[in-house]
Amino acid sequence: MTASAYRHRLTVRFSDCDAMGHVNHAVYFTYLEQCRLTCWRELTGAPSPYARVIVAKATCDYRSPAHFGDELEVALGAGEIGRSSFTLMYEITQAATGAPVASGSTVTVCYDFESSRSMLLPDRTRELLERLRG
Repeated sequence: MTASAYRHRLTVRFSDCDAMGHVNHAVYFTYLEQCRLTCWRELTGAPSPYARVIVAKATCDYRSPAHFGDELEVALGAGEIGRSSFTLMYEITQAATGAPVASGSTVTVCYDFESSRSMLLPDRTRELLERLRG
């Protein structure tokens, strides 16, 4: 998988690190979220592709540790686009060297909170996701 349609850089904060001195495993999901929301904001002016979405699944595979002060690059690309859901894929690397740090994915579902069920992906969102396929 090469997630490269959108790239977001960030610097590891001291508060991201655990007692072992490396980024805590849970913080990587925040990095994915930062990339995802920054991407949607740049594409649409809003923090999500559509106001009614939920993350139904999130995964992260850890490759090597990151530490306080490291500059990381999070790359994002769209994967499968279904009727009511879509998958985003991510790769986190050391910005200076390109060394892999982690990879992950999120499955997001368009959701109708009033009826408590999924809803069709809006055409505009589908168009934006197609642009992220790279």
